[in-house]
Amino acid sequence: MNVHDPVPEEAGETRPIVRALLGELATALSRLAADGEETIVALDALTLAEADLAALEEVLGRGEVTCELDVAGRSEVVETGFSGVWWIRHYAADDRVVTRELAVTRSPDILASHPDDVAAASLRLNGLAAAPLPLVPVEEPSRG
Repeated sequence: MNVHDPVPEEAGETRPIVRALLGELATALSRLAADGEETIVALDALTLAEADLAALEEVLGRGEVTCELDVAGRSEVVETGFSGVWWIRHYAADDRVVTRELAVTRSPDILASHPDDVAAASLRLNGLAAAPLPLVPVEEPSRG
């Protein structure tokens, strides 16, 4: 299905909650484009059937960016077919989805390096840059 096609219908019935979510996302994406305002839609706080989630995922499509993180459990960040709209899912140890949300943002916060981690990495890299490095043999290109 093309991301511009209408929302799928089940048994001839339009999924009103999917239409409402698409409207909310469209408004949020307009605000992001106009003034940088970010929005998080906590899907677990809504009464959504699996069919609703499947329809929403199909309509939004898939973008070019996918990231999997392993920080206090596995998380997945997937760009939808609409730049600025991201699926974010957090998984339990048994690979069951425990939370899912749609983030309307240029880059999800979960992907940003924590300031403490950046400070620690800076110290480590400065130490590495100041220390003698082991010599690594370089192979000369063959002249044939």
